[in-house]
Amino acid sequence: MNGIELGPLPAPCDPALLAALREAELATIGHFHDRGFLHRRIWAVAGARRTAGVAVTVRCEGIDGSILHHALGQLRPGDLLVIDRAGDDEVACLGGASALAAQLRGAVGVVVDGCVTDINDLREIGLPVWARGLSARTTRSDGAVGSFCRPVECGGVQVHAGDLVLADENGILVMSPHEARSLADKAIDMQQAEQATLSRLRAGETYPEILGTVLRGEEVLA
Repeated sequence: MNGIELGPLPAPCDPALLAALREAELATIGHFHDRGFLHRRIWAVAGARRTAGVAVTVRCEGIDGSILHHALGQLRPGDLLVIDRAGDDEVACLGGASALAAQLRGAVGVVVDGCVTDINDLREIGLPVWARGLSARTTRSDGAVGSFCRPVECGGVQVHAGDLVLADENGILVMSPHEARSLADKAIDMQQAEQATLSRLRAGETYPEILGTVLRGEEVLA
């Protein structure tokens, strides 16, 4: 890609929907849903707590970090910054100052398909950050390439500005706003039902008995 592409900010999300998503555990959604999970190479490096927000997308290429500076000035409360590093895994695009800038604008988290730096500062700031790793090399301000609020690829998933992102220490899920409510409601129902399973386990029942997965097969003699 050559040049800069600037798209419009997406519409905000209903705070009640984001609150419902935060009640849903990703590992519970993973029991019944398969699409939109980012690759596990992107992990929680700082502030690992469950959060949900509106995707604000950035494609930040190579050593040129100017587009990210632009994005940091546009963020709103409830936004979650999703950064496509265009395959780069050597140069960090986010550090302590930029994480603080995002936090002060009201962002609820940052996902980077690439490296970050200043890990002690990131942990002290407390903004949830997911990334592929750490690097001491950092971007410059060339202002030559990049995109803002345009479709990106992050962790093997195409992400559009306005998608909803749910992330915790187990992983990251991207979903469209229209499917978020049903995913959250089903997960919360399953979590509530699981409490009965835990009680039965503590009472002495076995896991296969509770789940109805007792296997019937031929006994093999040694």
